[in-house]
Amino acid sequence: MVAIVAFLALVGAAGFRAAPSVFMVPIETELGFSRTDLSIAIGINIVLFGLTAPFAAALMDRFGIKRVTVLALVLVATGAVLGTLATSPFILWLTWGCLIGIGTGSMAMVFAATVTQRWFVRHRGAVSGVLSAGSATGQLVFLPPTAWLATEVGWREASMVVAAGALVVVPLVAWFLHDSPQRIGVLPYGADAANPPAPPQRSRVNPALLAVQALRDAARHRTFWALAAGFAVCGASTNGLIGAHFIPAAHDHGMTEPVAAGLLATVGVFDIVGTVLSGWLTDRVNPRILLGVYYAGRGVSLLFLPFLLSSDVHPPMWFFIVFYGLDWVATVPPTIALCREVFGDRGPLVFGWVFASHQLGAGVATVLAGMVRDATGHYTVAWFAAAGLCIVAAVVSVSIRRAAAAPPEPEPVAERVG
Repeated sequence: MVAIVAFLALVGAAGFRAAPSVFMVPIETELGFSRTDLSIAIGINIVLFGLTAPFAAALMDRFGIKRVTVLALVLVATGAVLGTLATSPFILWLTWGCLIGIGTGSMAMVFAATVTQRWFVRHRGAVSGVLSAGSATGQLVFLPPTAWLATEVGWREASMVVAAGALVVVPLVAWFLHDSPQRIGVLPYGADAANPPAPPQRSRVNPALLAVQALRDAARHRTFWALAAGFAVCGASTNGLIGAHFIPAAHDHGMTEPVAAGLLATVGVFDIVGTVLSGWLTDRVNPRILLGVYYAGRGVSLLFLPFLLSSDVHPPMWFFIVFYGLDWVATVPPTIALCREVFGDRGPLVFGWVFASHQLGAGVATVLAGMVRDATGHYTVAWFAAAGLCIVAAVVSVSIRRAAAAPPEPEPVAERVG
C-alpha cells in the first residue's frame, strides 16, 4: 500500500513536469514572452527542483515522509494556480520557477530512494524502478489533456488541471503513507523476522546542516563526483532538452502541438517499461555497466534527432521515441544502487545531492537551448552538444571504482522513528 501511494504521489507531483513544453507556444502567442523568458522560468524550476532534493531528504529524516510530501503537493498546486495570473515573465519565474520548483523538488527521486530504503529489503532495485517511473507516468497522464486544453481552451485552464492532480493525492498520502514500517508494527518487505533491521533514525540535527554534512562527506569520494557528473548530463539530455523543448522544436518543423505532445507522452509509456526493467537489471548486473550502456545509447540517438523532426511522424521518429523512452530515467535505479553501495544508510541523502546535479544540468541546458533557438532559429547545436556529453558520461560511469566499504554514519544525536 505504501508503494502504491508513493507512486501516486509521484504521479500527482509530476503533472507540472509535462506542462511547460505545451504552454510555451500559447503563452508566446498570447502574452508575447520570448522563448528565452519561458526557458528561464523552467530553468529556475528545474534548478530549485534539484537543490531542494537533498534538503528534502534531510527534512524527511527530521519531520517524516508524510508531512514533507503533503506540503510539497500543496506547493505544486499553489504555484500552478498562481501562475495563471502571470502578466510578466517575472510572475512565472516566481510561480513556475520558485514555488513549483521547491514543491516538486521535495517530491524528487530522493523521495523514491527514501521510501525504498525504509520499506524494502528484497527487490529494492525493482521497487526503485517502479517508483522512479512515477514521474513518467505523471507525464503520460497529464500531457495529452494539458496539450489539448492549452490548444483548444486555454493554458490557464490546463494549469488548473495540473493543480487538481496534485491536490487529489493529498488525502491518500495523509492516510496511508506512514514514515516507517516499524511505526505501524510491521517489518520491511523481505526482512528477516529473526534479525529485523533497526528502525530509521529521526534526526534532531538541523535538516540543512544534515544535508550539508552529507555533501561534505560525499565530496571526499571520487565516486560521488563521477555520479554527479553523469547525472548532470542525464538531466541536460532529458528534462533540460527533450522535456522542455521537444514540443516547441517539433512545432518549429510544422508538427502540431497535440501530435508532438502525443509523442512525448509515448516517451512516458516506454519510460515506465524501461525504468522497471532497469530496476530488475540493477539487482542482477553491475550498475556501472548499465549506466555506460544507457548514456552511450542516448548520445547516439540524439545525433539523429535533428534529421527526424518534420511535420509528419515517420517510422524512424517512432523508433527514436521508443528508444528514448526506454532510456529516459533508466539511469536512476543503478545510480541509487551505487549511492547505497558506497555511502550505506546515508545513500538517500547523498543521492539527493547527485540528483541536484541532475537538475542543475537540466536547468542550464533548458536556458541555453532557449537561447540557441532564439539566436539561430533551430535547436541543432543543442542536440549535438547533448550527444557529445552523453558519450563522456558513459566513459565516466564505466570507470567508477568499487567501494571497499560504506563510510560510517557520523550523526551523533538521533531518536528512533516509530
